[in-house]
This record gives sequence, structure tokens and C-alpha cells, in this order.
Amino acid sequence: MSASARGAISHRVTGGPLLRFTQRTLKALPSLAFACSLLPGWAQGGGIQTLETVVVGGEPEDGLIGVAGAATEGTVTARQLENRPLLRPAEVLEVIPGLIISQHSGDGKANQYYLRGFNLDHGTDFATRVMGMPVNLPTHAHGQGYSDLQFLIPELVERMQYRKGPYAADVGDFATAGSASIDYFRKLEAPFAQVTLGERAYRRGLLAGSPAFGGGNLLYALEWTGNDGPWALPENLNRLNGLLRLSQGSRDNGWSLAAMAYSARWNATDQVPRRAIDAGLIGRFGNLNPTDGGRTRRSSLSGEWSERDARGWTRLNAYAIDYSLDLWSDFTFCLNDMALTGSCQRGDQFHQADRRKVYGLDAARSWYGELAGLPADFTLGVQSRHDRIDTVALSLSQARQDYATIRNDRVAQSSLGFFGEGQVQWHDKFRSIVGLRGDYYHFNVDGSLPQNSGKVQDQITSPKLALIFGPWAKTEYYVNLGYGFHSNDARGTTTRVNPDIRDPGYLSPVSPVTPLVRARGQEIGVRTAIIPGLHSALALWRLDLASELVFVGDAGSTEPSFPSRRSGIEWANYWTPTPGLIVDADLALSRARYIGADPALAGGRHVPGALEKTFSAGATYDSHARWTAGMRLRYFGPRALVEDNSVRSKSSMLVNARLGYRVAPGSSLSVEVLNLFDRRVSDIDYYYASQLRGEAQPVEGVHTHPAEPRSLRVSLRVRY
Repeated sequence: MSASARGAISHRVTGGPLLRFTQRTLKALPSLAFACSLLPGWAQGGGIQTLETVVVGGEPEDGLIGVAGAATEGTVTARQLENRPLLRPAEVLEVIPGLIISQHSGDGKANQYYLRGFNLDHGTDFATRVMGMPVNLPTHAHGQGYSDLQFLIPELVERMQYRKGPYAADVGDFATAGSASIDYFRKLEAPFAQVTLGERAYRRGLLAGSPAFGGGNLLYALEWTGNDGPWALPENLNRLNGLLRLSQGSRDNGWSLAAMAYSARWNATDQVPRRAIDAGLIGRFGNLNPTDGGRTRRSSLSGEWSERDARGWTRLNAYAIDYSLDLWSDFTFCLNDMALTGSCQRGDQFHQADRRKVYGLDAARSWYGELAGLPADFTLGVQSRHDRIDTVALSLSQARQDYATIRNDRVAQSSLGFFGEGQVQWHDKFRSIVGLRGDYYHFNVDGSLPQNSGKVQDQITSPKLALIFGPWAKTEYYVNLGYGFHSNDARGTTTRVNPDIRDPGYLSPVSPVTPLVRARGQEIGVRTAIIPGLHSALALWRLDLASELVFVGDAGSTEPSFPSRRSGIEWANYWTPTPGLIVDADLALSRARYIGADPALAGGRHVPGALEKTFSAGATYDSHARWTAGMRLRYFGPRALVEDNSVRSKSSMLVNARLGYRVAPGSSLSVEVLNLFDRRVSDIDYYYASQLRGEAQPVEGVHTHPAEPRSLRVSLRVRY
């Protein structure tokens, strides 16, 4: 689906340049596109003129032309998700052109994300929010920016706003590659119960509704999922998810209070050496440590308030999150145990534990008016967050029992961000958006080793600029420049000695890392609706990072690396030949290289695991009577697995399909076939050293996690 169609506002307005500009400004301000699709009419200050909403088939003729600030931003609606076949909850993000979701462990663990030449690991450079709450977790036990979306309920997603690159002033940490903000419905059309059964003991039940309550609506949902999967070790996934959301009014004039609770337990089949499969030691879905797995819990309280009139818009958002994770993994099997004891009796399993509470408060105010007689609007905002991490620990374990502690730290991490943004319509065919963001961070680390304790603070300023030309012949052109950043693990900012996972008693001296790492992005793009029914967007981009975050196999975490440069091209298309049929296709090509004069780069400059090529295409159909259907094709291209590009992963191509039938008013039956052609491909591939039982020394090689085989799932939904 194209960026233009995803961001489409579901109404059109008529009038002169000032009135058209007023519509445009709604997109330039953070999340104001949401307000546009909800208002029955609104007034512009200074000689008030009321504009009436005209709904045009659910999709506007020109998409985001005259509204967007970049060729690669947009908004996904529930209509675009309802007939899309999904293997995992986080795959709703795959509607973003060029973004890939995969998994290298059990289904209770955060997914693997790929976008714009990044192997984002579990979310290091892609910022995600759900109902105003940040999902990425800094200074996390398993990896910086860990973004676990397993608690997401796809059927409740009303819309998702996304951006790519560091060009938006209201998004800070982790948004160098892009960001997504997901919001749930406040009111459902009708309450429903849904049951899904599938192969390999897949079971899922969902109950949801939104009755009137206290002058507003009370959205409720309860979800349970169980699954064993195709693995030789049954996954035994047990996932429970609940939501209560009380709201009144609309997204731009109203309020909501939400309580969420989620927990999961699972056994994991992590990535395994390909040589073990080739030698017949294990099957394709086998494992080498049957005690790997995890448990996690997340609960939250959040509130949003918004008031909007002809002069401006004010919004507040507050949240409190309680989170925990215990993760047991074994990626190297005997390598560390052999180095430590000379034998392989315990293996290399390690335990990562995270216990934290997160508190945040955001506020923003927008003003609509003029600058030197020209139509303009301005926004000022503040975002604050505090992570009280009572435990962030790494231990050696055997069968989920710890026997040696590598690190066990306490961290208090606080951040304060200020942003401002202004848009001016200089001419009917030219407007600009100028933004500035400033962020301050404070880290307080209480280390299990006294040498690694300390306090550090840092600040960074990020200017942004967008120039928009047009439209001419339903075509608009964009130039975007911007700085962004990602934070590093707080522990790395104070670390002076590093305990070795292969020998916990040995402490090697290390230098602290830079707390905040700058990114610089550039993009030129065009979007057009010149062909009736077809929306297309094309963008050329480049992104420079002062320090790369890379996955470390024997520790299961991310660590800073060399500076890098990425560049690429993206082409997205969205076609609606008839009101019931949506066809989309997107292609993304990217290049990622380390840069700089470091002698260590003499062996090669490829960024291991970096995404190079992806293509997706699909169609959804809704007869608005009995039948619905959806089909998706996703191509995930080969990637360099080592710096000199001598080892590469194979490509993968998967097709998922869905067919639905409305049995009776209020009842529907659907069938999903995932991996329709039963392709034997990998979800992920890594290259690093491991040592199997019986091997005399470590062996470098490809470690893989296979994509799941063809799976059939049947769902029955009944409204009540």
C-alpha cells in the first residue's frame, strides 16, 4: 500500500488557497490527521468560514497531496487491515512499505524488525507507540530499544500513523529509521466474540465490545492465545491480554482512560547452526536446548485529553507502565562453557531479567493563524519520561536455574524533550515546515560492580526542515532534511570494566559509550494521483548514524559499533479499481555501509544483516455482501551476514491468503492459509561462532530460524 493512500483523509473540502491550506496544516501538526477524519466541520480563525465534510467513498481522490510533509508518511485505517492475513500481531506494521517482521525465538518474545537498510533487532531505531504510550524500552536486558508488540490486538486497531526518517519534531529517541503510532477504537460497531482454531494446537479467543457508560463508551477486550507451533519442542505458548478503555467525545475533543494487562509464557526454539540441521543432528524445527523460553508481563494505566477549537488545539497524555521479562536463551551451546570449564556439562544458556516501571507525561499546544499575513500554524510541546529499572541483569543458567551472575544493576533513567514546529504557506504552490527538538537525558546507574556505577547526563538538539512544492497535475514534491538520535544503554555510559560471559571472574577495562548518538537524514520524494484510482509515492533517501547498534550473539544483546551510512529508494503504489477492491505493491532497495577511517574496517564495510531488497504486493476484496478475501506476497531479499560480504543469507518469499464469508447478519466465518505454498525459507539468519557438543573448537557459521510451514486457521466471529 502506498504512503499516500495510507495517510488519506476521509473527507474533502472546497474553497480558495487559504481554506485548502487550513486542511493541509492538520497533517503537519502531530497526529492532526486523526482529527481531520473525525470532524463534522471546523472553522478557521480570522474571518471564520465553516467547511463541511464530504465523504467520498472512504478514500479521497488525491490522497495526501496538499496535506503531507513527506513522501514517506501516512496513516493506515482499519479498513485496510480487516481482510489482511496475519501470522503475528506485530505484522500490522508490515502495511508500512518496506518494513519486514520476523522472529528468531518463541512467540512471546519481541519480533525482529527490518526497515531502510536496518536489521533493527527488536526495535533499536524504530519508535513505536500504542494509545500514546511508548513501546520501546531503553537500557533493556535483551537489547536497546526492545519493542514487544505481542500485546497488540489487531482487531481493535482503528488507525496507525507512521513516518520514516528523523524529520518529525514530535518524535525523539529510536526514530531514526521511522516511527509508528497505533490507536485503538473508542467505539466498536457492535460487540463480538471470536474463536480461532488452527493446526499445531493454535487456539485463540477474543471477546470485545464498547457499551455506553457514564455519558461515554467503555471499550473492553479479553484475549487468550495458545500455540505449540511446528517445533520439535512444543512452544506451549500461553498468552492472556485484557483492555478497558473509558472515553468521551472524539480524539480531538474529548478524553479517554485506559487500563491494559498482558502476560505470556512460552518455550523457545531459538536460532540453531545450519550445520546441525545439515548433519542430521536435529530436524529443521529442532532445538539444542529444550529449556530455552521466557515469561513476560506488562500492565499500564494511561489517560489522554484533547480540546480543539478554531484558534488551536491542546492535548495532554500521561501513562504509567509496570513491566517484567525473564528470558532464557542459548545461542552458542558449548562455546562459553568449554572456555570456562574445559567441558560442556552446563551449556551456554543465559538468563536476562528486566523489572521496571515507566512514567511519562506529554503536552502540546498548536495555534492556527498567520505569519506576516501568510497562513501559518505553530506547535510547541514537551515530553517527559522516567524509567525506574529495579533489575536489569545477565546471569549464566542451566535449565532456567542461575548459577553465576554477570551483571545485576539498578538504573534510573530520565528524559525531557522540548519541540517546536511551524508551517507557513508562502505561496499556493509552496509551503515549508520548520522544526526544532531538544532532548536532555540523565542516567543514574547503581552497578553490581562498584566500578560501573555512576551518573551521566547528555543533551542533543535536532533541527528539521521540509519543503513542499505543488501540487501540479495532482502531483506534489518534497525535500526533507533532519537530525535525530538514538540513546545507548545507560549501563554502557558508566561502565569502566566489563565482566566476560566466558569467564565472569575476569574484568577487562573498557571505555564508556556516548549516551546519545546523532543521526542525519535526507530525502527527496514525489507523490501523485494523476492516474484515477492510483496513488503512487517515490522517495530517495540517505541516513548517517554516528554509531551503529549491532546484535551480539553470545550475549544476546545490542552493542555500539562503527559509524554507518544508509541510502535507498522506495516506491509504493495503492490502487482502488472498484470500491470493494484494493490492490497495493511496494518496492524498497537500500544500501548500508560502515564509514570512517578505523583500521578495524579493513576487513569489510557491509553492515551485517542489513536489509537490501524487499517487495510486497497484495489485494483485499469485500463484496459488501457475503464474501471477503485477502492475499499477500512478501519478498525478503538476501543480505550480507559478515562485513566483507563473503557470506550472505538466502532470500525468502511467502504468500498468505484469507477467505471470509458472512454466514448471517452479525456472523462470519474466515479461513487463513499462512505460507500458502509451504516455502522452506528462513525467518532470520545470523553468522557467528558457536560450538556444539562433540566439537573440539568453535565453528563460525550461519545460524538460522526457519519460517513456519503452511498453516491453516479457521475463525468464527459472532456479534451479540
